[in-house]
Amino acid sequence: MTHDGAGVVTLGETMALLTPDGRLVAGSSLRVGIGGAESNTAIGLARLGCDATWIGRVGDDDLGTAVLREIRAEGVRVLADRDPEAPTGVMLKEMRGGRPRRVRYYRSTSAAARWRPDDLDGVADRIAGARVLHLTGITPALGPGPLEVVRRAITIARRAGVEVTLDVNHRRALWTDERAREVLAGLLPDVGVLLAGAEEAAMLLGRADGAETVERGTELAAGLAGLGPPTVVVKLGELGAVADGEGGPLHLPTRPVEVVDPVGAGDAFAAGLLAARLDGLSAAEQIALGNACGGAVCREPGDWEGLPTREDLARGGVGDAAIVR
Repeated sequence: MTHDGAGVVTLGETMALLTPDGRLVAGSSLRVGIGGAESNTAIGLARLGCDATWIGRVGDDDLGTAVLREIRAEGVRVLADRDPEAPTGVMLKEMRGGRPRRVRYYRSTSAAARWRPDDLDGVADRIAGARVLHLTGITPALGPGPLEVVRRAITIARRAGVEVTLDVNHRRALWTDERAREVLAGLLPDVGVLLAGAEEAAMLLGRADGAETVERGTELAAGLAGLGPPTVVVKLGELGAVADGEGGPLHLPTRPVEVVDPVGAGDAFAAGLLAARLDGLSAAEQIALGNACGGAVCREPGDWEGLPTREDLARGGVGDAAIVR
């Protein structure tokens, strides 16, 4: 289904992604791509036929040009500033045996780290005209300026009656659990839909990590709902996801898939859930489409290349799920 007008606006840093063909040694070849949680979700939405806008900031360099060109090529509306003095952020995906082993980030001095609230002056109307503003916990972790950008974007959205969704996407390389919990807790009262993994949910609640089970996911979702968001979804990997709030408590299992590269699965889940939400589907149907999209991405290498279209999902049957209440 194609959605007329502004659908989802998302905001965050997209970096150049460098991937070696094998172990990184002198003389290695590197593939250049892109990756960023928010743009991954925007691309996923566009492939599902939804109107999607990505707001970002890159350097005035060839890597920044590649980032903007790739996102536009996927049918996403791009609204991005270019910083003449700071570079586009870079991430390096280390491989072992043909599979991702670790991702390292080089972004502390990037153009996006220099983001400031007044950079949103020219895009405020786009945010206010959206149906959903989708954010992640990565952007506020980039520094004081990006945190204030997120706060201003939320203020713009809330004043216009735009729903705010937040995917925790906790990155310990960027900030501590304690700082993340403090900052995100301040945002949650304005969040309509909160997405978190089980470990992230436990972090936000100040609880110790535990077994990843449906029962624990349900308990964590209820705890997060007590912090303000009307709808909370806790992602449980191969166990699917649980929700509290709208249509909940609810558990949706997912069809197991052969995991080639799990990076980007959470962004794909968010895209599927938001696409179903734009369609006015039930909470169970939102999670089912999220599960399907997350499973599709896991089956292919790359952060976003495996994001499915609706035709892909219809043909492949990925993510079929029974509804369990």
